[in-house]
Amino acid sequence: MKKLFLLLSILSVSCGKPETASEVIERSIAFHDPENNWNKFQDSLTIRMSMPDSKERISKIYLDRTGKQFVLNMIEENISKTYFLHGDTCWLKLNGSSDFSEAEADDLGLTCERAELFKNYYEYLYGLPMKLQDEAAIIGELEKTEFMGKKYLKVRVTYDEKVGNDIWFFYFDFETYALEAYQFYKKDESGKMDTNSGEYILLDGIKEVSGVKIPKERTWYYNSNEELLGTDFLE
Repeated sequence: MKKLFLLLSILSVSCGKPETASEVIERSIAFHDPENNWNKFQDSLTIRMSMPDSKERISKIYLDRTGKQFVLNMIEENISKTYFLHGDTCWLKLNGSSDFSEAEADDLGLTCERAELFKNYYEYLYGLPMKLQDEAAIIGELEKTEFMGKKYLKVRVTYDEKVGNDIWFFYFDFETYALEAYQFYKKDESGKMDTNSGEYILLDGIKEVSGVKIPKERTWYYNSNEELLGTDFLE
């Protein structure tokens, strides 16, 4: 009987509510990526971006994290731009051709530097919450809060200055620990958080891709005035 009581006590503690921000992130990863598939992710994503007073943009992405390969084909206003990265190698194409001028490249942002930027951008956003375990991430405090009319577990995250200076907040569901929203702020000249800067992003729906649960919709707003920036739809 004593052994049974001890076992039940251990199970109760292990299944209880998380007490630290790191524990919340671990449980969120267990929800979004229960079999650790993100580290070996090799699949394609098609993202349709809708913005107010602007034409839609279609981004077709191939990401191979094991083979360190990233391909992005972005179509906007009948212009096709392709960025290809494989290790230290970079290729670029405009409307399917490698023959384009330096002026066109500068005007359209068709550069290898831009390719690296897009790779980091998509890997970060579509790799959340797993990316919160990167070495550069500095996990801050955990608090219970209300955001957009719903109660959440809120985690503050900052980064090594070599990576970025923004201050991030991530909002996790109380029961499933699914990541449902996040926001970031810039710092002012004194290094304090500028509450009139940055954006917040609301996530909606789930689509499973290669064993990873990824939000189907990602809607962006300004923190300062709640103005809609746009919505990404995972097709």
